[in-house]
Amino acid sequence: MTRVRALGAALQGAGTVFLLLALTFAAIAVVNPGFFEAPSVMAFLKQAAPLVVLAAGQYFVVVSGNFDLSVGALVGAQVVIAARLIDGVESRTVPVMLVMLAFGIGVGLVNGLITTVLKVQSFITTLGMLLVLYGAIRLWTGGAPTGDLSEAFRTPGRLGITGVPLIGQIPWALLIMLAVGAGAILLMRTRFGRILIASGDNELAARLSGARVDAVRTAAFVLSGISATIAGVLIGGFAGVSAQVGEGLEFTVITAVVLGGVALGGGRGTALAAMAGALAIEALFTLFNQMALPATLRPAVQGAIIIAAVAYAARRRLRPAPQPTAAPS
Repeated sequence: MTRVRALGAALQGAGTVFLLLALTFAAIAVVNPGFFEAPSVMAFLKQAAPLVVLAAGQYFVVVSGNFDLSVGALVGAQVVIAARLIDGVESRTVPVMLVMLAFGIGVGLVNGLITTVLKVQSFITTLGMLLVLYGAIRLWTGGAPTGDLSEAFRTPGRLGITGVPLIGQIPWALLIMLAVGAGAILLMRTRFGRILIASGDNELAARLSGARVDAVRTAAFVLSGISATIAGVLIGGFAGVSAQVGEGLEFTVITAVVLGGVALGGGRGTALAAMAGALAIEALFTLFNQMALPATLRPAVQGAIIIAAVAYAARRRLRPAPQPTAAPS
C-alpha cells in the first residue's frame, strides 16, 4: 500500500509538469506557428539536451535527499580543460574525453565521500566544490582560457544524422539525451534505485533494513558528475571556450528537477518527470524569447518555481495524517 501511494504521488507530480509542458508548447505555437516544423523542433531538442542530461544526473542526487550545486562549474571546467588539452588537434579528442570522464567521476566521488563519510551537508560540500572549480580554472588559465576544441569534439553537440525523410537531421545530442534518459529510468527500476528513494524518504529505516545508504548516495554524486561531463561535451558543440559557459546551470537544473515533482527533501519523484521538467524550463525560456521578454526575467521565474515547490512540499508534510477508523463492534 505504501508503494502504491508513493507511485500515485510521483505520477501526480509528473502530470503537472507534462501539463505545463503542453500549455507552454501551445503558447509557443500561438506566438510562432512555424516553431513545430521539423527543423525548428530538432533545433529546440538539440538546445535542450544538455539541461535534460544534467537533470537526469541531478535527479539521482536530489531524490536521495541531497543537492549538487557544483554541476555548473564542472561543465565550465570541462569545456576549458578540453580546449586547453585538445588545442585543435583532432587525434587528441578521444583521449581528452576520457580524461574529462575521469575528472567528472573524481569530482562526483569527492562530493559524495565528503557528504557521506564526513557528514558535511551536501549544500555546503557542493557549494565549496563550485568555488574550488571556478578558482582552480581561473588560476590555471590566468582568467583567459586558451586552446581550441576540435571538430570531432564539437560533433555530438552540433551535428547529427542527415538525410532523414521528413525531418532532415536527427541531432546526435537528441540521441545522447534519449540514451541517458533511458539509462536513468532503467537504473531507477533496479535495487539501486529503490535504495536511493528509500534513503531520501527515510534514511534511518533504509539503514536498519541493511541498505548501503552511503555507497548509493556517493554513487548518485558520481552519476551527477558523469552527466555534467556529457553536458559539457554537448555544450561545447555550440558554445565558446569560457569558464562561464556553465554559470547558473546548477540553479536551472535544480529548478527543472523540482518542477518535475521531485521532492527537495528526497524520497519522491521520477527520473522521467525530472527530465520533463528540464524540457519545460527550456520551453518556457523559448516562449520568453518568442515574446521578446527580457532575459533578466529568467532568474525570477526560476526562483518562483523553487519557492512554490518548497512551499508545496512543506504543506504536504504539515498536513495531518488520516486517523485509522475504529473497527465496528
